[in-house]
Amino acid sequence: MDRLDGIRAFVAVVDSGSFTRAGQRLGISNKLVSKYVAALEGQQGITLLNRTTRALSLTTAGERYLIAARRVLNAVDELDAQARADDGMLSGRLRITAPVSFGEMFVQVLTADFLRDHPGAQVDLRLTDRYVDLAAEGFDLALRIGVLGDSSLIARRIGRTETWAVASPDYLAAHPAPRHPDDLREHRNIRDSNAPVAHRATFVIEGRAISVPLPGQITVNSAQSTRRLALHGEGIAIIPRFIIAEDVAQGRLIRLLEGFPGPQLDIQALSLPQPFVPPRLTAYLDHLRRNLTPALGKEPPRDS
Repeated sequence: MDRLDGIRAFVAVVDSGSFTRAGQRLGISNKLVSKYVAALEGQQGITLLNRTTRALSLTTAGERYLIAARRVLNAVDELDAQARADDGMLSGRLRITAPVSFGEMFVQVLTADFLRDHPGAQVDLRLTDRYVDLAAEGFDLALRIGVLGDSSLIARRIGRTETWAVASPDYLAAHPAPRHPDDLREHRNIRDSNAPVAHRATFVIEGRAISVPLPGQITVNSAQSTRRLALHGEGIAIIPRFIIAEDVAQGRLIRLLEGFPGPQLDIQALSLPQPFVPPRLTAYLDHLRRNLTPALGKEPPRDS
């Protein structure tokens, strides 16, 4: 067995969660995948995977080996990509993660457009609202919205959005509409735990960014769940504009506090520092920057 075959099989098993799905991904039988992984373990003299009848899991040694294995495969892919780049053809796989709502509304469509233009490339798109460790989990790019913490990752702004305070007509029929952000203290607020501080919101008041409390009984970790609760009259919600713009236009939700805008939220693409940026990653980022802004209906970002 070529050691590279074993490494590819091992990473495919981890990423797909089973020998059968790894075989389907690699175009070989699950028995051959198992044989490759076992041979790799024999060569290394370590156990990489705990195998039970119900599940697979990485051993401690396997967790360490996985990080190095991804680097090896990335290096091999880059050698192939550089060779093809001279011919103007993009190739290789990109692993990308994005928030669920944003990914379903924009990223999956833009990714499909990108792949139509570059049939030699492949994209593994994972939509999740949890924080993803790019290095440990082998992702090339993470798309994130809002204020980011300190990080060694390379951040590129690809767009902007804003948040709107909204409520349903039914809720407002039973509760007076807030005229000032401080009035939110007297309302039921539906809070999104993806916000930097779920129980507070920031508004521009007399030219200054002021944080106000958001009392409420419901906190969820999904902008779409927040939207659905607002549609059902459960309270006031503060939601990214792109998620609720159509609801506001159709009158299903009413925009509140228009004279007190919330902060602009940067949409950023994060990647690991690396000496050589794969051509497919550069091309994908350029594609997002060109096409995301028109989709969001905002002016293009002026800086990077």
